[in-house]
Amino acid sequence: MPDPAPRLSAPAASSTPPLPGRAIIRQHWSDFLFLHWRVDPELVAPFLPAGTRPDVFDGSAWVGLIPFVLGGHQFLPLPPVPGLGTFIEINVRTYSIDGAGNRGVVFRSLEAQHLPPVLAARALFGLPYQWADAALTVDGDELEYRSRRHRLAGGAAHPLVDRPTTRIRTRVSGSPVDTPLSRFLTDRWGFHERHLGRTIHARNAHEPWPLVDATLLTLEDQLLEAAGFPGLTGRAPDSVLATPPGRGVVTEFAAARRVG
Repeated sequence: MPDPAPRLSAPAASSTPPLPGRAIIRQHWSDFLFLHWRVDPELVAPFLPAGTRPDVFDGSAWVGLIPFVLGGHQFLPLPPVPGLGTFIEINVRTYSIDGAGNRGVVFRSLEAQHLPPVLAARALFGLPYQWADAALTVDGDELEYRSRRHRLAGGAAHPLVDRPTTRIRTRVSGSPVDTPLSRFLTDRWGFHERHLGRTIHARNAHEPWPLVDATLLTLEDQLLEAAGFPGLTGRAPDSVLATPPGRGVVTEFAAARRVG
C-alpha cells in the first residue's frame, strides 16, 4: 500500500537528468495544455503503486488534466512505426515519489486516438490507456481539445460516467513561465506504474519545456470524475500552462526498472 502521509518534497529538477540506460522509445510531443488542481495528499494516496507516496508542493498533491499531440513514435533503433502517424493523447494524472527519490507521474487514465498504441502500452507497461475519438482545433492563439472514449469489447462501463468526454478550450499567451511550481508540475522525467505484480519506474528525457501562460476559456469534462476525482471541475484549476502552438519536444524513454 502507498504511504498516505504527506511529506514535504524538494523542488523538482530544472534540467533533464541523464537516462539510466540506452533509449528504447522516441516520441515527439507538442501542443500541450497543463491544467492542474491542488488537492489533499490523502485524496491521491490510494491510487499510487506500492513503494511510492504522493509528491507534494507547498504541502499539496496535484491532479492534472493534460492534452497534447504525440507523433513520430519509434522503437529504437528502428525507424518510426509506419501507419501509426500522429494522434492526440489526453491523460489524467497525479505525482509520486519513491524511496530512492525518483519522481514520477502516476496515470489514472490516458485517452488515445489510435488503438494499436493503446493495446501496446497496456501490455508493455500496464498503463491504463483508453481508446477514444479525439480532435484538436487551433484558431490563432486558441486551442480546443475534444474527446469521447470508445468502449472496448468486453470492457465494463464506468459506474458513474459511461464513455466519458472532455472539451478543453484555452487561449495561449506568449508570456514565458518558469517557476518552482511550473517545474514541479512538468519536469517529471518518468512514470510509476504497477505492472505484473511489481512497481516499475520508467525514465524519460527531453529538451526544456517552452512553457507559457494560458487562460482557460471552457472546460466540460468527465475524465476527472471517471478517474476517481469527482468535483474538481466545479472549481477553476490552480495552474493553467501551455506550450506555444506547434512547438514541441522530442522525448526518449529508457527501459522500465523495478522499484525496490
